[in-house]
Amino acid sequence: MTTTPCAAAQRTCELPDVSGERFVGFAVMGAPFASGHYLALRRFPTNSVGAGYTSVWHRDPGGSWTVYSDVPREQSCARYLGHALTRTEQTDVRAEWTGPADLHVTAGDELEWDLRMTTSPATTAMNVAGRLMPDALWHSPAVLTAMGRVAGPMLGTGRVRLEGNVPNGQWFRANPRQLWEVHTLRAVVGGADLGPDGPLSEQPRFGDFWLPQRALFATVQAWFEPFDAQRHFSARPHAAHSQDE
Repeated sequence: MTTTPCAAAQRTCELPDVSGERFVGFAVMGAPFASGHYLALRRFPTNSVGAGYTSVWHRDPGGSWTVYSDVPREQSCARYLGHALTRTEQTDVRAEWTGPADLHVTAGDELEWDLRMTTSPATTAMNVAGRLMPDALWHSPAVLTAMGRVAGPMLGTGRVRLEGNVPNGQWFRANPRQLWEVHTLRAVVGGADLGPDGPLSEQPRFGDFWLPQRALFATVQAWFEPFDAQRHFSARPHAAHSQDE
């Protein structure tokens, strides 16, 4: 029986048995729009740094990033991305399944996003390979580096890195366990329709984490170097480009 994205996302999973700040859940790894906008979603009901949370990332055509989250930024994605952000917003963020492969995402009154997941020969092949790989290999930086080199060309997403460093300075490791392609049905931010899917003129990234040029949904395990205030940037957006209050 084929597993649907909804069923895969709602499975209860334990945190990976590794050192670091750990997260388990699902994500739209990234979704580019031909208009120059970019969206991403993280839903981590289980993590080691605080309450479960949902977060949406938005990049406008000028390159300014906003992260919306339903928990304080110190307990959300800004913990790792803050130095590259223009704004953070704590608000009501929801990711609600409206069908086996349909997701409705909102962030306060500013953002509404409807998307649908589908399979492809490439995602099917990657999922089969992932199921066959021993768990220990998922924790190897060398293996993750090799996987990233294969995944980018195979999935048509541009450059992929599953290990490296994020803008605030911590190292990261990412395990996308099950993959589907994503198709946006409608996306509106600040009252403006973002238009059709399409790659950006230049592939965006957060430090060593390259955001895909083709939209992907994944069930995810991820872990990061523990935050150290003496060595890492804070969750607050970088003062040089911040609009945050």
